[in-house]
Amino acid sequence: MSALFAPLKLGSVTIPNRIGMSALTRNRAPGAVPTEIMKDYYEQRALGGAGLIVSEGTLVTRQGSEWPESPGIWNQEQVKGWKTITDAVHKTETKIYCQLWHLGRLSHPDAPEQIAAGEPVYAPSALSARGGKFRFISGEPGYVKPTEIADPTTLIALFKTAALNAKAAGFDGVELHGANGYLVHQFLDATANTRTDKWGGSVENRARFALETLRALIEVWGPDVAVKLSPAGGYNDMGMPLQDTVDTFGYLLREISTLGLAYVTLMRYTPMTDPEFDGKKRATQHDVIATFAPFLSNTALFVNSGVTADEAAALVGSSTAAGVFFGIPFIAHPDLGRRVRAGKAFDNEVDWARVYGATGADHRAGYLDYKVAVY
Repeated sequence: MSALFAPLKLGSVTIPNRIGMSALTRNRAPGAVPTEIMKDYYEQRALGGAGLIVSEGTLVTRQGSEWPESPGIWNQEQVKGWKTITDAVHKTETKIYCQLWHLGRLSHPDAPEQIAAGEPVYAPSALSARGGKFRFISGEPGYVKPTEIADPTTLIALFKTAALNAKAAGFDGVELHGANGYLVHQFLDATANTRTDKWGGSVENRARFALETLRALIEVWGPDVAVKLSPAGGYNDMGMPLQDTVDTFGYLLREISTLGLAYVTLMRYTPMTDPEFDGKKRATQHDVIATFAPFLSNTALFVNSGVTADEAAALVGSSTAAGVFFGIPFIAHPDLGRRVRAGKAFDNEVDWARVYGATGADHRAGYLDYKVAVY
């Protein structure tokens, strides 16, 4: 496992090891403001040996997410809440990035936060995603037809403001959420983006929103910018034919490789993010790492989705990846990094009933009460 515990320079900072904790939505931020128990949660995992933590998806503007009580970073109260978290993490060697998130067509107009925003649900095109279930709205509705955004640069401006707020909150960098069918992914995917202006149509036009947003983030953060991508698609009704996928993400990654980002995370195909519609699986199954790693000649690659400790060591030891992100295992193992170093098993069971909180329940349960191993 020694390869996993070599330091790694990312942008302007050095992380102590190659084990990252990926963004994990946990629904513990009433009113979209980070809380004290969130501080305890992130601090646990920093003390538990994560080299780099990426915050849960953090909304860049008020939106009607199907994930109630998701945190935001569009106002000063949120900045103050995040600052307590970054301060706690920085008492260890761990670094922490803020994942900047816009839902696009995956918001709902009847969600309280969307109503409070006074804005329609915006997306690249007026095309609804299949699926979805807003359990906190009467009738548990699915996704709705969004409003096509007239000027996408207004959305880029939201990301830039969020990046400025993330800097004020003490983060070490920002990760653009370009995966899992959310706004950036919607612009990239020809099944969600049917625009005929400079933001749609050709590969270059569909990649424009992601690249212009990254450039805006670089204006704020310099080299401390990253992006997360899921080329295999599937989740939230994403996915193009294989050649379109290779052409689109290959072009995007070639361009990204010239920007000087800290890292790119590629999510591999996993069955749990591959829904079925009309009797067919939605994802475009292929080896994401073998296909797209060659396009990243100048940028550190992190691998995400279903990685085991042994596989992580092999990926980093072979220089296939600079580092690895663990997601679900970090939910039940706050000491995951220490377990990997000591050769301990991931033997805690995830309390799925409380992963996203439970109405009227103690939000610490299934969040802060997982046992650490004996060392």
